[in-house]
Amino acid sequence: MAWYALRPRDPADPRWPLPDSPSISLKADDPQAARDKFSAAYPSRPFGTPGSPVADAGDAGFRDDPDALLVEATSEPPSPPST
Repeated sequence: MAWYALRPRDPADPRWPLPDSPSISLKADDPQAARDKFSAAYPSRPFGTPGSPVADAGDAGFRDDPDALLVEATSEPPSPPST
């Protein structure tokens, strides 16, 4: 498996779920698998809305807008410092 960095095409995109991190790195078989893992970890609206309490029923995520999420091959990220 390779490492992929995912980030929003527009750094100011309000849909990005990690405001303190400009990108996220994860392991996947290919770029599409990386997108799928990201979508599973950060669904659009994991608990729906009060008007529609159905899981993943929102349009706030990147699932239906693949061009807004950039996926690039990257090297393995450094391990977090131990405390």
